[in-house]
Amino acid sequence: MTGAGGVLYLTPMVFHHEAFSASSVTEGLALAALAGTGGRLLSGVLLDRGLSCSVPVLLACLTALLGDTVLFGAQGFGGYVGGQLLLGIAMGLYWPAIELAVPLGCAPIASARGFALVRSADALGIVSGALIGALLAAQGRLRGIYLLDITCLLTVIVLLWRRPLPQTQRKRQLEGPSSLGAWLPPLLPILAVTVLATALPALMQSALPLDLVRGGLQRSPLPESLGALTIGLQLGVLMLIQWPVGQALAKRPVQAGLQLSLASFAVGCSLLAASAFSSHGMVLMLLAQLPLALGEAAFLPTATQAVVELSPRRHQGLAMALFSQCFAISAFAAPLLAGQLLDLQRHGVGLWLGMAALCVAGLPLVGQVERFQRRNLLQVLSRGGSDLEGEGGRQILYRFDSKGKSGSATPTSDKTASDSNATSSSQDSDQA
Repeated sequence: MTGAGGVLYLTPMVFHHEAFSASSVTEGLALAALAGTGGRLLSGVLLDRGLSCSVPVLLACLTALLGDTVLFGAQGFGGYVGGQLLLGIAMGLYWPAIELAVPLGCAPIASARGFALVRSADALGIVSGALIGALLAAQGRLRGIYLLDITCLLTVIVLLWRRPLPQTQRKRQLEGPSSLGAWLPPLLPILAVTVLATALPALMQSALPLDLVRGGLQRSPLPESLGALTIGLQLGVLMLIQWPVGQALAKRPVQAGLQLSLASFAVGCSLLAASAFSSHGMVLMLLAQLPLALGEAAFLPTATQAVVELSPRRHQGLAMALFSQCFAISAFAAPLLAGQLLDLQRHGVGLWLGMAALCVAGLPLVGQVERFQRRNLLQVLSRGGSDLEGEGGRQILYRFDSKGKSGSATPTSDKTASDSNATSSSQDSDQA
């Protein structure tokens, strides 16, 4: 993620410097997201067939190497689009595999904590890449972000050769529903929330850099190097809070993290909109990075954990692919709409106010996620609570408060859950 941090957040600035319009820059990002849909489905199918999680990741690294090479030398729109398409395919192959590797390989710790740890590593890599990109921008060598990414990709290939990721189980070894209609409906609310919430990181990568360097109604435009540092501030805050926030939310039902995320995104977007109305709006722009970072820190581990909890084991590869497709949908639609609004209005007020309103409107969907989780838990309790494995191959894990008394019980998918006793006194302060 160190290489990806520079490429994802600073590519718009590279091609803004080449005099591309906002619409042209965001069209390339949207096409990259569209190209990633095929890679995500392919990755999910490969994983559900029992292949190692390393296979899609290696394919992603090779594709991204080619994309970085194209973007490094691109001058016109054709080269820009070609490089973005290759990077989009690479990200599509990468995400389902790397997400599924967490519950498969995190034992003996719970998968919720595993996701918090992995998200912390992601944040550390992204902020490192963005800050290195800011230094390159200050030296007039911003395209060096692609050379940085190439170096990181080669390192990943060596790491996977020395320490492969875990292998998934073949379908025939697992029981559970096979029809899409049997296991997809419980996932729909969390997938809808994901489409909404992941639009914000997509806009942080596309619209925010352009909004910074173009300025607002009263806010002055920033130089490219200072714009990169502003983005680096949010990523730095995310790096610092990701682990404590993820740890705290791992002890709570996933709806708590989802509600916190949407509320934080709404506050952050409101501050971004307000920043355009003042010549000192840069202060509000900087303040907005704090709730935006909190929203992202709360969302990523809890949403991924919710997908694991609500999907049967035999289809978790495809479930992760569908979850990752939500990123692709928002990364395709959000930059396109943002580019059009920025070119039409010449400022980001309408864009950020609209996103704040959508985040507030998405809060009722979180209640639907909780309803499906309670239904899964009640199905197990109705059988006496003696079987920790829920219908469709789901694993049920009971959460307790710090005194070991039954708190808000929540079904949790975890590789080690079947080795736990649901009624034992907790050796861990929050899980049994």
